[in-house]
Parts: sequence; structure tokens; C-alpha cells
Amino acid sequence: MKASWKGVALWLMLGVCLWGSAWAQQDITHLKKDIDYFEKAKIGQPLDTLEGWREGAMVNLSLTQGTLQNWAAGGDPFSLSINGMSSLFANYRKGNARWDNALTMAYGVQKTTSTGMRKTDDNFDLSSKYGYRFSPKWYAGALFDLRSQFANGYLYPKDSVISHAFAPAYALLALGFNWQYNEHFSLFLSPMTSRLTIVADRRLANLGAYGVDSAVYEYHSDGTRTLVQRSKLASYQLGAYLSAQFNQQVMPNVNWNTRLDLFSNYLKNPQNIKVYWISVVGLKVNQLITVTLNTELIYDDDVRIWQNKEGVYGPRTQFKEILGVGFSYTFTRKPDS
Repeated sequence: MKASWKGVALWLMLGVCLWGSAWAQQDITHLKKDIDYFEKAKIGQPLDTLEGWREGAMVNLSLTQGTLQNWAAGGDPFSLSINGMSSLFANYRKGNARWDNALTMAYGVQKTTSTGMRKTDDNFDLSSKYGYRFSPKWYAGALFDLRSQFANGYLYPKDSVISHAFAPAYALLALGFNWQYNEHFSLFLSPMTSRLTIVADRRLANLGAYGVDSAVYEYHSDGTRTLVQRSKLASYQLGAYLSAQFNQQVMPNVNWNTRLDLFSNYLKNPQNIKVYWISVVGLKVNQLITVTLNTELIYDDDVRIWQNKEGVYGPRTQFKEILGVGFSYTFTRKPDS
């Protein structure tokens, strides 16, 4: 079965390459006309055509503190939570080429009298997308994405570590086509995507965490066991990938930034689509104060949710939501017109 899927994938990649080459060759004589049209076209809103680098950053820090003293209704005497998030980008335009880079980082902790210090948020996501325009709306190119976390994750109370930096990590490299509707919305389609799941921890890998192959043992009558096959620290997947991104001010002082990634693994259960959907809604109160709502939805049938320190159970839809009010700073720079 795996061999047949690999064959289909390779033939599909060859067909896409031949189709792309033929299309590019056919349109080469009309390239200048397409570029002129592109510069003048009103596609929703015109694309940003200024050449050079544009950079920007958004940093948000929210803090919540509570104290109870002789409180009849009960509760923790002290609680403190801190959440920080930053989003940076560096994008480049030159002729028909565009290169978009983004780095998102978030970390949050909460401390209460009864539970002590616990992590509430932890992730980083680095993405880079390059494209070369061959028609007014379409680019051919590649996309790279790396997603993981900074610190240990625990099954509370602190029975065991169930995650840490690069355990897991998800690295993705896709070749395909990008439809750039305008500067606010884009859709990347790839029939040929490599996806690597990394679990850089032998103990977690031995358990088969996050979809890697677990260790294989031979058990003996005296209660001992012999290692037959070591666990793998990475799992390779080949499949189709779609990434849709939208970023726009939807109301006065309200900005919505969202991204939806879908992946189908040709090599195993291609009907089980892996979903990664993040969304950030920001309401700007004034120059420094912002209300933010961050949500993250994940479904991956290779990931088993931890039940207790003894083991895991089946895949589940994962959801995270963080609402915060705090200090925010935004910086942007564009090339001179």
C-alpha cells in the first residue's frame, strides 16, 4: 500500500512539473502584458507593489492578579497570570518575486496558592514562503514551516514530562502554487509536501508519542525484556497541503489574523485530514492597550492525548483559547515609495 501511494505521489509531482513548465512556456510572450495588467488591476484591494523589504512586529503582554483574604465564598488567596505574545514579519518584493517570512512566539504562566506555577501557553511558529509570479494572481513557489515549543509540558500534578522543546516539533516543506487575492488573503496549494514529526526525547519516543514508531521489546517468562527495535525519533509523511491566510481590519480598531492549514498523508490514512487553525482577534483600545483573543484548534489522528502517567488514549480535537487585556506595541516599516 505504501509503495502504491509513493508511486501515485511521484507521478503526480511529475505531472504538475510538466504542466507548470508548459504553462510558463505558453505565457512567456504575454508576460509583460500580464505584469502591466497586474499593476493596474483592482483585485479586492491592490497588491502592495513597492519593491524592497518591509518589516514589522507586534508585541503584547497581559497580566492578571488576584488576592482573597478571609473570603467566605472560598478561593485561592493569591493568583497571578502572565501571558506574552509577539509576532514579527519581514517581507521582500522585487519584480515578480515575493518572499514572506513570519515568526510567532507565545508563552504564558499562572501561579496560584494551591497549584503553584503552571504553564498556560507555549509555542513558536516560523514560516517562510517564496513565490514567483507567472500571472496576475498566481505565484509558483515553496513554503517552509517549523512549529514547536520552548519549555517542558507536564501532566499535572507534575507526574511526568509529556512534551518539551522539539518533542514534538513539526517541520513542513511544500512545493506548489500561491493564489494572492490581495495583500490580506492568500491561498497556498501543494500536491507535493514533505512533513516531518520530530520527538527529540527517547522516553517519549519509546511510548510512540505524537505518532512516531515506538520501541519493540521481546518479553521473557522471567519478567525481563529485550529490546528488539529502538524507537524512531521522527516520522516522515508525504502528502497534499493547503494553507489559507487572512489578515485585515474587519471593524474600526478590530483586526483579525487567521490561518488554516490542512494536510493529507498519502502514505497512511489519507482520508484523515490533519487540521491546524490559529486565529488572533485584536481590539485596540488606544495606542498602548489592546484586548486580544487567541484561539488554536488542532486535529491530528497520529497524536494520542495523555490520560495519566501510565499511558494515552486516542486522538481528540485539541482547542486552546486565551483572552487577555494588556500592553501592546506595533511597529511597521515599508520601503519608500
